[in-house]
Amino acid sequence: MPTPDPVPPYALIPDGTTLNDTTLNDTTLNDTTPNDTTSATAAALPPDPSDVRLVVADMDGTLLDAEGRVPDALWPLLVRMRERGIAFAPASGRQYATLRQQFERALDGMVFIAENGAFVVRDGVEVSSMPLDRPFVEEAIGRIRTHAGSGRDIGVVVCGKRSAYIERVDPPFVVQAEPYYAELAVVDDVLAPEDDVLKIAVFDFEDSAVTAQALAPLGIGHQVVVSSHHWLDLMGPSVNKGTAVRRLQQAMGIGPANTVAFGDYLNDLEMMGAVEHSYAMANAHPQIRAAARHTAPANTEQGVISVLSAMLDVTDRTSV
Repeated sequence: MPTPDPVPPYALIPDGTTLNDTTLNDTTLNDTTPNDTTSATAAALPPDPSDVRLVVADMDGTLLDAEGRVPDALWPLLVRMRERGIAFAPASGRQYATLRQQFERALDGMVFIAENGAFVVRDGVEVSSMPLDRPFVEEAIGRIRTHAGSGRDIGVVVCGKRSAYIERVDPPFVVQAEPYYAELAVVDDVLAPEDDVLKIAVFDFEDSAVTAQALAPLGIGHQVVVSSHHWLDLMGPSVNKGTAVRRLQQAMGIGPANTVAFGDYLNDLEMMGAVEHSYAMANAHPQIRAAARHTAPANTEQGVISVLSAMLDVTDRTSV
């Protein structure tokens, strides 16, 4: 799916289990007791907020408000964070160009974790990427075309670093794909563009779970993830937000103790285990609440804004 934040609790993996059945790695915080406080003033903060150098936030259900917009209150906070040497990173299944467009008024110093972690960019410079290998892309597109040829009403978006690509151009499909890609090119053959492929998104007009079953053999060594009733994603085996955060930490010369992360749904699980200061939104999935150290107010109550404001206020007082 172009914007799988949140995703339903269903993901095909090589052994045929679902995401809900998988266990977190040994860096997770399941043995901690989440903070059930949801008020802005009482939300727990890092012991020493001045040590924070990176803040990572999921988008839908976490940072964005009920209308799917970036809260206006975030913009002055980004200025304060930059002044204190804290990088901010939206983490999303969205395309890099789309995220960049959403944050165009605050691009200086911004980090983007795009395509569910397959592409990380800081200040316009690539930090890391996890593209799909060409043989897999060709095999996947072949299987998708065969499935469509059997009478299934599906369309495909090949998500590259520079652009996303479609070859199906009928209005019913284009209207489904277009809103999610600031860079979207129509081509005769989605295999033709010379671009690193980060993800393949498939839209099924009936039920993406049916198409996922047809593409299940691709899950051996890769991920076949149902991300909504109509969308599914094909991604590399190690692509997730947690891997992206760890690569970003390495590039910045920092560690989990210097990182704060906010999330609400299952595609944020690995990210919770990559940071020491993890926050589940009050509206989060139970597994995210179990994995996170703290609970923040819901996205509809601007929980990310509340916690960051309190953290920066503490930093201001201690630096005087």
